[in-house]
Amino acid sequence: MSEVILFGEPMAMFVAKTPGRLHEVEEFTRLLAGAEVNVAIGLKRLGHSVSYVTKLGTDPFGVYIEEKLKTEGIETQITKDNQHFTGYQLKNKVFEGDPEVFYYRKNSAASYLNEEDAEKVDFEGAKVLHLTGIPPALSQSCRNATYRMIERARENAMIVTFDPNLRPTLWESKSVMIRTINDLASRADIVLPGTGEGKVLMGSEDPKEIASFYRRLGAKAVIVKAGAEGAYVEMEDQKRSYPGFKVDKVIDTVGAGDGFAVGVISSYLEGLSTEQMIERANAIGSIQVSVESDNEGLPTREELRTYIETHQNER
Repeated sequence: MSEVILFGEPMAMFVAKTPGRLHEVEEFTRLLAGAEVNVAIGLKRLGHSVSYVTKLGTDPFGVYIEEKLKTEGIETQITKDNQHFTGYQLKNKVFEGDPEVFYYRKNSAASYLNEEDAEKVDFEGAKVLHLTGIPPALSQSCRNATYRMIERARENAMIVTFDPNLRPTLWESKSVMIRTINDLASRADIVLPGTGEGKVLMGSEDPKEIASFYRRLGAKAVIVKAGAEGAYVEMEDQKRSYPGFKVDKVIDTVGAGDGFAVGVISSYLEGLSTEQMIERANAIGSIQVSVESDNEGLPTREELRTYIETHQNER
């Protein structure tokens, strides 16, 4: 069975072929998107088995996503919904800064995921459940399903990794978002917040303060993503910063945090040291911001090894 289970909403993504605001663009390229999808693809490219849990519409986008996941070698546990459409998004082309993203996902098939769907998931043999803060933002039923997924992971002696991955526009209020995300983080073993997320969720951009906050909530390990500065780790036996990799030109920051999660999870599965884990996580994040897509740049094992060796002296 698969080593890692992921739970979320995959979407068709249309990326602008030319620069400009989304309402000005006439041509797009279709790709596959979704935070959990990015992690699944990244882990698979490093040779790990993954299972993706979701709900898709029976529309053309749903068919496209299911076939694309199979092409990537990802096992799927998909519930079909013939009453609701699959979500999709538009993303513009930029040469600096973050791209403009517009979602068409309200009342999507995935937003109707529920506790019954979570009960049907096959957890046998899995070692890690990776969650983000996106599914609980989609709907109350999806939020309930997220909590049930954690309970089932515990019942199966798995570890839970959690990336806040904030999407404020999807939540009914900022206060509900903060309360729910922090509660979910308190139930995870490894929490992966960014410094910007820390500012929103607990009032500080200081990696040490963020890490201490989530450790107090109950996380066994907190790894704070600090962009070009690297990452800060706090766990039972250490508190220290690790340098990042220099990126000559940042093309698209979307998916960098997902790439970081790939590095953390794959390293855990392989029994690597904390130093090796953060080196890998920082490297994959740096590779991902250098390409124009959410997951196209995620490396194979050989590509990752070459990147680390080539850029080792630039840290």
